[in-house]
Amino acid sequence: MPSELKKVMERISAEISKVVLGQQETIILLMVGLLARGHLLLEGVPGIGKTLLAKTFAYLLRAEFTRIQFTPDLMPADILGTSVYDLESRTFRLRKGPVFTDILLADEINRTPPKTQAALLEAMEERQVTIDGKTIPLSERFIVLATQNPIEQEGTYPLPEAQLDRFLMKIRLGYPAAGDEREIIGRYGRAQSIHPMDGTGLSRLPEGDWAKSLRRYVGQVRMEEGIVGYVQTLLEETRRSPHLHLGASTRAGIALLKSSQCLAALEGKEFITPDHVKKLAPPVLRHRLILRPEAELEGLGADAIIGQILNKVPVPR
Repeated sequence: MPSELKKVMERISAEISKVVLGQQETIILLMVGLLARGHLLLEGVPGIGKTLLAKTFAYLLRAEFTRIQFTPDLMPADILGTSVYDLESRTFRLRKGPVFTDILLADEINRTPPKTQAALLEAMEERQVTIDGKTIPLSERFIVLATQNPIEQEGTYPLPEAQLDRFLMKIRLGYPAAGDEREIIGRYGRAQSIHPMDGTGLSRLPEGDWAKSLRRYVGQVRMEEGIVGYVQTLLEETRRSPHLHLGASTRAGIALLKSSQCLAALEGKEFITPDHVKKLAPPVLRHRLILRPEAELEGLGADAIIGQILNKVPVPR
């Protein structure tokens, strides 16, 4: 039953909060991405816990975890792997790259040039990679958690539209509330170790493929035709908006509906409501829309335009 999924969600949220404070909404979106098998892009200024959040999440799930620090000199082979010549056998053998894992943390993904960013395109879309003409499948549990700094920061490269569209959601992390920030600073001051996960007493989930076992609850959530029509109308309105040069694609609609189904399951609900769609519309759509220059000059952002469209489209009964 979806109620069982809600209990697991509450447990994971409580455990992550032992390490990362003030990011409850982000934790929920991480769980939505896990259930939907979607890749997530975490955006925020350096030093607010994006990497720590991803590492803690993977640790609790007992998932195989690999981190790549994206830098300007990183090459595609550093991500995918390469064929090397074995002198003993006189044959080429594959040296697998860090992409062969369950949860891949692409840290500061926008600090590497587009050529290297594109190495993840096939992996994210088809969960496979092609090396020297040979196609190799990735883990069934493979998802990418990418972090990026705001594009206004020095030394960043904007992600191409095709790359952005592979992410289920773009999650924006802000500074913690004052009380949470005081607690974080105090914890570090009292800690005996410089590693934030040490001494927290984290309780991992039992052995097993938790992502797969939890996804069976998502299929029990009903998807009424009115909700499907509501999502499709939202897509059409983005394409008609005078503020947007490019509206949301069909893939964006599928992502929004699937994410809403996962969120309903996490809340223990048996059906999707318009509120689920409204809550997830900004993170699912914000990185898929291209604004017109006039809108940017007026100070409008993607979230503001999405909010206008949500207020305009009638909610189904």
